[in-house]
Amino acid sequence: MEIKTLALVVVLAPLVGALVSGLFCRMIPRWLAAGAAITGVAMAFIASLPVFQAIQGGESFNFPLYTWLSTGDFQFQVGFLLDSLTATLMLVVTFVSLMVHIYTLGYMRDDPGYNRFFCYLSLFTFSMLMLVMANNFMQLFFGWEAVGLVSYLLIGFWYTRPTAIAASLKAFLLNRVGDFGFLLCIGLVLASFGSLDYATVFARTAWVQGALLPGTDWSLITVICICLFVGAMGKSAQAPLHAWLPDSMEGPTPISALIHAATMVTAGIFMVARMSPLFELSTTVLAFIMFIGAITALFMGFLGIIQNDIKRVIAYSTLSQLGYMTVALGASAYSAAIFHLMTHAFFKALLFLAAGSVIIGMRHDQDMRRMGGLKKYMPFTHWTCLIGTLALIGAPFFSGFYSKDAIIEVVSLSTIPGSGFAYFALLAGVVVTAFYSFRLYFLVFHGKERFGKAHTEHGRDSHADHDEHHGLAAGETPRESPRVVTLPLIALAIPSVLIGFFTLAPLLVGDFFDGVIYVDDAAHGAMAAFAAEFHGAGTMTLHALNSPAFWLAASGVALAWFFYLKRPDIPAALQRRFSGLHAVLEQKYFIDRIYETVFAGGARLIGRGLWRGVDVAIIDSLAVNGAARVIGWGAALLRRLQTGYVHHYAFTMIIGLAVFIGLWVSFPLLFGMGMQEWWWRWIYAR
Repeated sequence: MEIKTLALVVVLAPLVGALVSGLFCRMIPRWLAAGAAITGVAMAFIASLPVFQAIQGGESFNFPLYTWLSTGDFQFQVGFLLDSLTATLMLVVTFVSLMVHIYTLGYMRDDPGYNRFFCYLSLFTFSMLMLVMANNFMQLFFGWEAVGLVSYLLIGFWYTRPTAIAASLKAFLLNRVGDFGFLLCIGLVLASFGSLDYATVFARTAWVQGALLPGTDWSLITVICICLFVGAMGKSAQAPLHAWLPDSMEGPTPISALIHAATMVTAGIFMVARMSPLFELSTTVLAFIMFIGAITALFMGFLGIIQNDIKRVIAYSTLSQLGYMTVALGASAYSAAIFHLMTHAFFKALLFLAAGSVIIGMRHDQDMRRMGGLKKYMPFTHWTCLIGTLALIGAPFFSGFYSKDAIIEVVSLSTIPGSGFAYFALLAGVVVTAFYSFRLYFLVFHGKERFGKAHTEHGRDSHADHDEHHGLAAGETPRESPRVVTLPLIALAIPSVLIGFFTLAPLLVGDFFDGVIYVDDAAHGAMAAFAAEFHGAGTMTLHALNSPAFWLAASGVALAWFFYLKRPDIPAALQRRFSGLHAVLEQKYFIDRIYETVFAGGARLIGRGLWRGVDVAIIDSLAVNGAARVIGWGAALLRRLQTGYVHHYAFTMIIGLAVFIGLWVSFPLLFGMGMQEWWWRWIYAR
């Protein structure tokens, strides 16, 4: 089968599955809706394999499908760019999505929106594939917006819950902020390069070097790249546009795994890597990207320490890991960012799905304070969650070790302004990540059993339409999840262990991304320096004991073990001792409150002023009601003339005629012309 046909299968198969399960969700049985969606994603994954194999052989494909719009000298097309970067994302997205689809069979089996959920999952997969396979900015923007729209539907899936509605709106609005910057970038690219096609734009980058934004003294390429990165900040949840991502936990666990692992949040990372020929032209933008990533990696990790909701801890770890990827982008280590994106997709999907398995076993209770000792009740979930946790903290021999340590090493070699602070933030983030990750592991799977006691509505991943009990009843014990839930965990655990070791060299120091990702080694030589020092994945593993990241991670694990298994009284004492700091973390640095007070409150204030000043005072009072009052007054005046006496009417007619003649005589005098001239002009006009 030719590559073009395979590419169409990859994109359209999930769309067909979404249409079948969505358009006929009220008519077809559950097995048919789930089967159509899973079959579509499975076909996309299978079709991605020969595409990846062909590209691995050194080929790449860039072809249009059809012209969507022609206007003047511009053509807007739909087409595919298939290269090593695209193929990597295609495999990751389709595989993780397939595992999530299979997992959903067990997790959502009792939900009344079962068919609708499968429709949304497949539509989300289609949108992400359109984004990563695009060969032009217009199609990229289509996939970008489609991903945002479907995420709104998925986060607010349980639409009878006010918190889910608020979370979906929050995600939608914060993403619109980033999308506005992205849209400005597309306009600037079209005006500056005369095309939206990637190949054409990248070939003309020399045209804009040194160019200024018209009417300013700002560098044009810097403005374009800043606008691009603002779009990436929204989708990839970089501070301060990160606030939507933890709240997206209001959606069902399968979509938390899909959004946070391989799709929406990685879109910004992919986009910056794809646009590397543009970003390499502005060291200023790279320094800005590195700073934002470092802030996100460190300070979002702190928030994970105090969370008690099992899903929110993993959500904040996603924010932190996205910060690592963003720092790598700022260091011009685009391949390292994509490498970490790939490994992170597998172990983060594994962690979310393992958390969902725990939630099933706990009867939809998510509060870790009511868990403990689950290891003996849920062995499959325990071991797979431990694998995901070890990969997340960067333990040697696990995939996260190779990608995270590679980023830290590259940043230590970078000369871009701000790299020193970024290096410190990443190392500090290693301790924080290990601490909150093993805090979760110890609280959930070890220690004293705390379930089967008083239950509250706090921290539950519940089905809003169900009246079932949430949390284990007194004397009830957790049970391992069914095979349809545990098999995807095992399938994701395998790459979480192995894929980093086998792909480190080809992706980072090999020629896998040659001609796809561009790095100016003369100006930004960190990756070149890393390649010169690299001696293979095995050597990197053997030298793990010499790396500061290993000992920092080990200290974080030891601290979590001491605090939550040996001396659980210490965290409570520290919380009381540092109540102010705890309040700052609990309020998430007051970012939400700032948004609500400044932006939402300001918008309400402006809206109220416009309503009272324009709507009420001008439009309603003067235009609408004022016109009615004038007509009413005029009618009241004219009504006095309707007396029924003929002589009154005759007198009125005489007065009116006199007024008319007076105006007729005075009008030409006002314009400086004689009566005769005025008369002939009037006759001619008639």
